Amino acid sequence: MPNTAPTKGNLMALNRTLTLARTGYELMDRKRNILIREMMRLIDAAAALQSRIDSTFAEAYQALQIANIALGTCRSLADNMPLDTSVQIRFRSVMGVEIPYVTADSAPPAAPLGFISTNSDFDEAVAQAFKAKRLITEMAEVETSIYRLAYAIKKTQKRANALQNVIIPDLTAKVKFITAALEEKEREEFVRMKVIKARG
Repeated sequence: MPNTAPTKGNLMALNRTLTLARTGYELMDRKRNILIREMMRLIDAAAALQSRIDSTFAEAYQALQIANIALGTCRSLADNMPLDTSVQIRFRSVMGVEIPYVTADSAPPAAPLGFISTNSDFDEAVAQAFKAKRLITEMAEVETSIYRLAYAIKKTQKRANALQNVIIPDLTAKVKFITAALEEKEREEFVRMKVIKARG
């Protein structure tokens, strides 16, 4: 600590910096807790969503098999289906972390196919596939959010640890050093004044 001169000005500046560091640590700690809470909520949502996706994919595959059996093959019909471009991604902020918000149309696009080339089995397969697509977009939103939150938590944890284990102890030690040095100077000054008074 010899690089910090033991002056009252340095002591005041270090005390201000120490107060800021402690406030910063408290804010980082709160931010980390909020992000962890949000991530845990999303992990629970992802688990529930995964079981829905599994059952929906099983239903969609079964509907496709039935349509293939009834129509021979659905490949040429599927190729004529219009592309679904309704998926849109927006972002919301959670404690400075950009979280995606995915939206899509709630109904499948109208197929430009006639009643002769298709039947209700094909319509059911399309509906099930669209349901599966909707769930996949939800899962993409949830998984991306969890990944971004986990990364932000890791970064916040590193900063909080640096403040708690390095910066705050270092500043505290410097404050103690300067305080002790100033108290020693005051004692020396007091003794010197007493000696001068005794002589005079």
